[in-house]
Amino acid sequence: MVNNSPSGAGATPAPPSAPPAVRVRGLTVVRGGSTILEGLDLDVPSGRVVGLLGPSGSGKTTLMRSIVGVQANVTGDLQVLGAPAGSPSLRRRVGYVTQSASVYADLSVTENLQYFAALAGLRGAAARGAVAAAVDAVDLGGHERQQVVTLSGGERSRVSLAGALVADPELLVLDEPTVGLDPVLRRDLWTMFHRLADEGRTLLVSSHVMDEAARCDRLLLLRAGTLVADTTPDALLAETGAPDAERAFLTLIDRAHTDAGAR
Repeated sequence: MVNNSPSGAGATPAPPSAPPAVRVRGLTVVRGGSTILEGLDLDVPSGRVVGLLGPSGSGKTTLMRSIVGVQANVTGDLQVLGAPAGSPSLRRRVGYVTQSASVYADLSVTENLQYFAALAGLRGAAARGAVAAAVDAVDLGGHERQQVVTLSGGERSRVSLAGALVADPELLVLDEPTVGLDPVLRRDLWTMFHRLADEGRTLLVSSHVMDEAARCDRLLLLRAGTLVADTTPDALLAETGAPDAERAFLTLIDRAHTDAGAR
């Protein structure tokens, strides 16, 4: 794990005994008559980079929307930072980055971040400081006055992430932030994610690219709305005997099918 966070930046790293940032029990989501998530039980440990992996359509985005409190038709118990998901008290404590960059293309980087700072209730020197810290956190120094429309796809993703960081959240929920990016940009983003975790934040990062599993501290593997595994990268490979995460995931799926057929 990278450990190059600036002194004093961000939250205090969570102690090993810290309660989970997210606690899910019996989570079920029904949409359009179909069950998208069914009876999920899982924890997201504090101060870690947790990968939420699975194929497209497995329910990753629905789970993330449930955690940030914007998903309808949710039943079960879902606690986020000690409060029910979607509670007003969580608005500045949780940052959410959607699959598509949630920024205004006709505004500059700074103008976008000033807007997000205003939404977070920051004014004056506090807002300016938060914007500068967010720009620094995502390595966009020198682009502050540039219109977002002129930025590359990877840079736009960084602006969107900076928008979520302006309020200095304790939990970051990132929905496939590396999709479509080249290997260098993906590597740089994962380095940034670990730097943010070293500062004490919790990151829940979804992906359908299984080789990104090795970059996580812990893994939650979803398929068809059910939790296939809650483990670490090393434990996943040890349990399955597979050489990589993709084949390990397939091994778990095959085992599940075999067990279901034996019942």
